Amino acid sequence: MSGVHHHPFIPLLTTDRRLAPGPVLRRGASAPYVGVVEIEGEPHQVRSDLIAGGAGPTGAGAGGYDARSARPLACLVHVTDLQLADVQSPARFEFLNRYYADPRYAKIVPVQRPQEALTPHAIEATVRTVNALTGPVTGRAPELAVTTGDAIDNAQWNELQAFLALFDGGTVSFDPAGPGAGSRYAGVQALDWPDDLFWKPDGDGPDGPDFFRREFGFPHHPGMLDLALRDFTAAGLAMPWLSCYGNHEALNQGVGVITPELAAAMIGDVKAAALPEGFDHDRVLEFFTEHPEIFATGPGRPITASPGRRPITRSEFVAAHLRPGASPDGHGFTERNRRDGTAYYVHDTPAVRLIALDTTCLTGGADGCLDLDQARWLESALAEVHAQYRGPDGEQVRTGNQDKLVVVFSHHGVDTLTNTRPAHSGPDGIPLLARDQVVALLHRFGNVVLWLNGHTHTNSIRPRPDRDRPGRGFWEVTTCAVVDWPCQTRVVEITESGGELAIVCTMADHGAPASVGGLASGADLASLHRELAANVPLAGAGSRMAGTPDDRNVVLRLPAPFPLARLGG
Repeated sequence: MSGVHHHPFIPLLTTDRRLAPGPVLRRGASAPYVGVVEIEGEPHQVRSDLIAGGAGPTGAGAGGYDARSARPLACLVHVTDLQLADVQSPARFEFLNRYYADPRYAKIVPVQRPQEALTPHAIEATVRTVNALTGPVTGRAPELAVTTGDAIDNAQWNELQAFLALFDGGTVSFDPAGPGAGSRYAGVQALDWPDDLFWKPDGDGPDGPDFFRREFGFPHHPGMLDLALRDFTAAGLAMPWLSCYGNHEALNQGVGVITPELAAAMIGDVKAAALPEGFDHDRVLEFFTEHPEIFATGPGRPITASPGRRPITRSEFVAAHLRPGASPDGHGFTERNRRDGTAYYVHDTPAVRLIALDTTCLTGGADGCLDLDQARWLESALAEVHAQYRGPDGEQVRTGNQDKLVVVFSHHGVDTLTNTRPAHSGPDGIPLLARDQVVALLHRFGNVVLWLNGHTHTNSIRPRPDRDRPGRGFWEVTTCAVVDWPCQTRVVEITESGGELAIVCTMADHGAPASVGGLASGADLASLHRELAANVPLAGAGSRMAGTPDDRNVVLRLPAPFPLARLGG
């Protein structure tokens, strides 16, 4: 399909064609800067890890799966880790990128990405593409889009409003002076910002070419920043979508608790440009997690203040979704969530119960946790769609309830449920479950077939077998971030054939052109976002973020947990 000119937002699934690093466009001292090109597609691999006697991945078209006889049960799109950022915010401490080689900063950096000012346009391209997708096996348009958190970057009200405008349709604005003001960009990528660490697309700063242009051959794109930050009207998703709460919705830069002092700095008119004098680098993670306001006290520069940068609570995040016209109501969240200050819920389709978990620890730290209160709720939500399940003692419990398949979704996955800080502040913390306990709880309920999540910004698919029931378990599917290479989403089709389930996963690129021409349209800006992301050191096209073929286009086989004939599709 190479060489065919497509409408900018008509998607080609990666089974048809993929995007990959292409020719060298410029050379830097450390690495070349490359373009993005179309290459041949990637067929589905069949994985039979959870089938008794299965041998894991078995290659394209193998393993006994016949798509022609499959009955569709559900078709979803999984979108995660947009990290939509107010790139001029005084509560983003981009200067910490200077310490990227210091192991004491490993859980903090990177704070800034060269492509991040363009992220709203990459999200808009993604939304328009999702609206045109159909499942390659079922031929059906997705009935639902599922997001799994970190839609925003820094727990700010204006970021949340931009996210909702992008997904529901409306005006997207990050202008600190208000929509339509036309303010000029004044962040770390401006030519006069006193640090050459950041890519400056307008040209040479006072010290000549910046670090990214010198070392990695990054391009000139004069005027790009002001174009990127102009207000625009978003199309919005043309299907119902479900929301989810992640660590970047809750915490400063996804790690730090938002103290009163930091909240005041967020809406202020000074942006720090360096660490305060005498800073103790050995305590950086402690300070960043518990007292991030310290990082706002170093030498800084005046900026335009904005009350829209105020921090949001979990209840405010939920309440913002409870708006007229939301589909489904509240995008999954309920009035009870708002009232109780929780962010977990269920959403039912004819064949599937989707269960949203809240794995964010409000007391700080990027990794996730699940407390005992939420685990009790989860057990009840699972029992409601099981005719029978195993009790904590291993004995069978019969309920008389009607069976449904279960898809769990959350921001964090199994391997990042490692936060040991208390889930809530206060003297009497609610106990946390270890990640093995969470998996064991899900294994007691045999209708759980899939867990969707994000957080790692990497495509990864892992079987989670039940050690007590050989040949049974569920699949954990982690999808890469829109903000970082490869900037993709995932189509998930659930089908049944001959008493067996298949979860068909197919990666989709957003439909903006592969190669960057001018910067005349939002599609052009989305293309540049992807090209820049492909060239980011350690996180670009040469990194592990795209995963392996077994993490991308796959057919995930598993035995049906109950007779499926009566399920609607």
